[in-house]
Amino acid sequence: MGTTYHQFCPVAKAMELLDERWTMLVVREMVAGSSRFNELRRGLPRMSPTLLSRRLTQLTRAGVVRRVGDGADVRYVLTPAGQELAPVVQALGAWGIRWIGELGDEDLDPKLLLWDMHRNVDHSAAPSGRTVVQFSFTDVPAKARHWWLVITSDDADVCDADPGFDVGVSVTARLRVLTQIWRGDLRWPDALRSGDLDIAGQASLRKAFPQWFSLSGFASVPRPRLDERDPISV
Repeated sequence: MGTTYHQFCPVAKAMELLDERWTMLVVREMVAGSSRFNELRRGLPRMSPTLLSRRLTQLTRAGVVRRVGDGADVRYVLTPAGQELAPVVQALGAWGIRWIGELGDEDLDPKLLLWDMHRNVDHSAAPSGRTVVQFSFTDVPAKARHWWLVITSDDADVCDADPGFDVGVSVTARLRVLTQIWRGDLRWPDALRSGDLDIAGQASLRKAFPQWFSLSGFASVPRPRLDERDPISV
């Protein structure tokens, strides 16, 4: 562990482990269902593999994570101690979406957004068979502008290169707009009505598309009233 506070307070002792950079985000990813190293990397795209490996080792030694398997098939799972952090992650996320101020441009990441969307596909609402959704973000550099989500009856995969299948739905928007929708700051109908979002494809698919996803788990968190809110800058 890094920082030592030298306090008997249990909050201080917990934070000696948990307040190191990226540690709680690794736990967040595991709470969200990621268990393999590459899954964790995709949910933490700006974290170096070396640091991720180090944090997993620290969490394993602390008894928060257990390494399961051998050879090429290794998973990292939360122990009972780690599972008890799930409501802590939820509380931190709810607090952050209620009280932290505007997102900066540097906070927007298409890779992370699509990864979060792919694990929140409602397969009972999506079409049967295979459906490909192409996302085009008009406000990001050309090399990161186009993404594909391949949805099947029981799985979904994110691609940063054309998977070669026919596209059923094309979504065009600024990255900020789709991120705001995902966080619950903006409604699908409002974005469509304003022209900030465009969905192309067969009429039945266009109409049903927003129902294929359950939004971020924090989208439903009630926001403070305007007269209550004094957003915190970070």
